[in-house]
Amino acid sequence: MTEKIQVLIAEDSRIQAKMLRKKLEAAGYAVRWAENGKLGLEMTKQQRPALIISDIEMPEMTGYQFCEAVKSDAQLKTIPFILLSTLSEAEDIIRGLHVGADNYVTKPYDPEYLLSRARDLLATPLGVDDDETELKVTLAGKAYTVKAGKQQVLNLLVSTFENAVGKNRELVAANQDLALARDQLKEWNKNLAELNSELEGKNQKMAHDLAAAAKIQQSLLPSETPNIPSVKLAWNYVPCDELAGDFLNFFPLDDRHLAAFVVDVSGHGVASSLLAVTVGRVMTPMVSSTSLLVKPSEQQNETRIVSPAEVAYELNNRFPMEDQGNLYFTMVYGVLDKHTQEFKFVSAGHPNVVHVPAGGKPTLVETADMAIGWIEDTEFEEHTLQLAPGDRIYLYSDGVPEAMDHDLEEFGDDRMLGSLTKSLNSSVDVSIKHLLGAVNDWCAVNGPKDDVSILGIEIID
Repeated sequence: MTEKIQVLIAEDSRIQAKMLRKKLEAAGYAVRWAENGKLGLEMTKQQRPALIISDIEMPEMTGYQFCEAVKSDAQLKTIPFILLSTLSEAEDIIRGLHVGADNYVTKPYDPEYLLSRARDLLATPLGVDDDETELKVTLAGKAYTVKAGKQQVLNLLVSTFENAVGKNRELVAANQDLALARDQLKEWNKNLAELNSELEGKNQKMAHDLAAAAKIQQSLLPSETPNIPSVKLAWNYVPCDELAGDFLNFFPLDDRHLAAFVVDVSGHGVASSLLAVTVGRVMTPMVSSTSLLVKPSEQQNETRIVSPAEVAYELNNRFPMEDQGNLYFTMVYGVLDKHTQEFKFVSAGHPNVVHVPAGGKPTLVETADMAIGWIEDTEFEEHTLQLAPGDRIYLYSDGVPEAMDHDLEEFGDDRMLGSLTKSLNSSVDVSIKHLLGAVNDWCAVNGPKDDVSILGIEIID
């Protein structure tokens, strides 16, 4: 059996690292991941990889510093090193040469192109005795010393040229599209008055249809807060347009278990709203063999509550973004056991759940999983919160922490937690109203530019 080629990736974004790792492993490489350059350097020294792929902007040690450290080590300098960069300035190329990089790949990158660059570098390895030339270069008022072998310089220049060719092709295609659009616009202008009249009529009909669709969407939300022993529920839902990409709901799964979720579809408008409603309709407590949430048990007259991790896995495979017009959604879904007061949940690319212990301060429950629809067969991590009487949890969409004021500063997690802290002695429904008021005040007269969904659950005696 042929031993797999070892590749080390350095990337501080967990999600981007998972996606890149999946592509490399599918291509037959063995992959290790470091979340910053410092850790990447340690792992490189522990076990020499055949190739290094590194992001540039990382904490503790940047990609440039990581590359320079590798290329300064006589034992490691021949390892091909690819930098992932925006390549927005000519200075980026010089900096790459300065630290000894072998290739640039421009973000956002085509995974197949990245794989081709990796294959090319591995096919033309750097020699230990490759003659190096030292040059001094001044660019944008800053002096650089470039010390690189001929093969290394050639590799970097080829990758830079390929990037430039690719961007030029995109520009040519854009110019062709622009020329076609200009010709089409001239044709449309010939009948502008008639088209404007038709457009006005269609706009009026669309406004009527959107208003009707918004009423239907609102009707699918919880009609009232149920009276459930040992649990107090409260919620608020504010769409930023007629139709929202958010959706929330809660309902008993049986006499013991209560389900709750908040969904946030990417984008805005009709398509996002339809997907949000579709997901909401799929998430129902009806018992059947095809149900996502509750299935018949092998024992007669009994049911099985599907775990949140299984629910997220099934949703991810049912709604791949390629089949949804490149739309995806984030979601927090949990099941509360009213007997044990355990809350088991998954958070798929969604803002962190807030936990408020009785008599304590609000805290964020840190989670990190991909959004629904990104990658098929993704396994989601299930989390458990052991609650007690007086404890609260809050599920919400990113319209809360990402609400912006007139200076485009976000409301943020700290202000959100501060608002909940001020209402610790109030009921859960009052605390949600207080938080929504704080968000609206932060956004001033224009209000939030994204849908806002908040769902609070309190354990009572």
